[in-house]
Amino acid sequence: MIGERGRDHVDDADGYFGEDVAARYDDPSSEMFRPEVVAATVDVLAELAGRGRALELGIGTGRIALPLAARGVPVHGIDLSRAMVARLRDKPGGDAIGVTVGDFATARADGTFSLAYLVFNTIMNLTSQEAQVACFRNVAAHLEPGGRFVIEVMVPELRKLPPGQNVVPFRTDPTGWAYDIYDVATQAMSSNYVEVVDGRGRYRSIPFRYVWPAELDLMAQLAGLRLRDRWADWTREPFTGESGKHVSVWEKPAEG
Repeated sequence: MIGERGRDHVDDADGYFGEDVAARYDDPSSEMFRPEVVAATVDVLAELAGRGRALELGIGTGRIALPLAARGVPVHGIDLSRAMVARLRDKPGGDAIGVTVGDFATARADGTFSLAYLVFNTIMNLTSQEAQVACFRNVAAHLEPGGRFVIEVMVPELRKLPPGQNVVPFRTDPTGWAYDIYDVATQAMSSNYVEVVDGRGRYRSIPFRYVWPAELDLMAQLAGLRLRDRWADWTREPFTGESGKHVSVWEKPAEG
C-alpha cells in the first residue's frame, strides 16, 4: 500500500490525506505498524541523529516521530495535512512535537537539524521531478554540516510489467482489489483501490511519481549532498538488484 486517498475526495487544505484517511491511517494490522518494523526504523534514525534534532517530512500521525522522540531525540515535523497532524496531537506526547504545516518540498522550519528523513515512500507524494529536486534542496538548507538525509522508498516494479501492460496488482480478494498504474514515459503512477461493501463498490486513487535510486543520488548531488549508505531495509541488509525497496542515507559535507 502506498496511499489511500480518492481523486474525487481531495481536500483543498489537506491534499489527499484528509479526515477520512487520517481516521483510519493507524492500522495495527498493517506491516508498517508492526512493532519490530517501527523499532528497526527508530534504531537507525536515533543513531544517525546522535545528539541533534530530527526533521520528519510528512510526519503524519507520528508513527515514527513519537517513538523517536521517546528515545530522547527532539523531533520537528512538516506536513500538509492538518487532519493527520490532529491525530498526532491526540496521542500521548504528540503535543510536545512541533509541526510546520505546509508542503515539505518548500516549507521551512526554524533552526537546523542533524537528521532529516522521509519514510514509507513519502518522497513519491511529490508528483514532479521539480518538486522532488526542491525537496532535496529544502532538506540541505535545514541540515547542519555533517547532517544526514534518509529516504525509505520502493524500487519501481517495472520488472513485473510484461510488454503492453501498465498495471501491477497487489491485492485481490472477495472484498476488493488494489493495483498500481505506471506510465513509463513520464514516471507518473497511481495506486488505485476498489472496495466492495454490501454489494456496492468504492473507488479511490492517489497519484505518485516513482523515482530510481540513481535519480535520487543526482538530486542529492544537485543539493550538495553525497551518498553515505544504501541498504535494502532498516536492518541494513545489502541493497541488490533483487531488493524491493531501499533505505538511503545522504550526508551534507562538514565545513572546512
